[in-house]
Amino acid sequence: MTEFLSLHDAIAAYVPDASTVALEGFTHLIPFAAGHEIVRQRKRDLTLVRMTPDLIYDQLIGMGCARKLVFSWGGNPGVGSLHRLRDAVEHAWPRPLEIEEHSHAAMAAAYAAGAAGLPCAILRGYAGSDLVAHNTNIRSVECPFTGETLAAVPALRPDVAIVHAQRADRAGNVLIEGITGVQKEVVLAARSAIVTVEEIVPDLRAPSPNSTVLPHWTITAVALAPGGARPSYAHGYYPRDNAFYIAWDSISRDRDQFTRWMREHVLESSTSVEAVA
Repeated sequence: MTEFLSLHDAIAAYVPDASTVALEGFTHLIPFAAGHEIVRQRKRDLTLVRMTPDLIYDQLIGMGCARKLVFSWGGNPGVGSLHRLRDAVEHAWPRPLEIEEHSHAAMAAAYAAGAAGLPCAILRGYAGSDLVAHNTNIRSVECPFTGETLAAVPALRPDVAIVHAQRADRAGNVLIEGITGVQKEVVLAARSAIVTVEEIVPDLRAPSPNSTVLPHWTITAVALAPGGARPSYAHGYYPRDNAFYIAWDSISRDRDQFTRWMREHVLESSTSVEAVA
């Protein structure tokens, strides 16, 4: 049975220290509120997994929550680098960060393999890539049917997946509309799944043609978190706060300025963070 919990209680129950956590959402529906709650609860030694880690992972890393990052491309989209990520990798501040970098295709395939209960994902890719020399989890296999050499990566099976969605009904079924990314795959791959939602409704209402409905039996806990994707956007609810992404570049460059901002807007706040330059 899906549990309906406060965001605080969901994170406390299902995100223990030293666990592997994937917060997914592509362009929109990025679970910022859940990430901030992880920071507030001072979770430590996490292995963070995400395709295209952006601002929320910059914040988690800068606050010392992460031991390792498994990812494909990391940056402030449309702006530049993630300065807290770079500081952790280059200068071990606030702690050393181990990285395991993949291509987008490999990450998506690895989530799909995890969702299917397979041990690894096999794909055409990495030919000529420098990543093969730096990531021991990229291997090659020979196709038993054609003799073709293919790339193989381990399946991704996070301890907990966290995604944001528009709506859940009172049975715990979840509706995702707009760009869906790999939310379905990560929920199915993970051992437990937390979904934050804009609202809880009696009925999900007629979905649009590209909607994804996650049935209640795939969800461990639902937490009501209106605005939980800000400063990213939630299709049909609020737009992306582009000004905040630009402002984050200067906020995050300096360690002291970053720490002050996180203390004021995350540690001392229990609400979703909106743009505050």
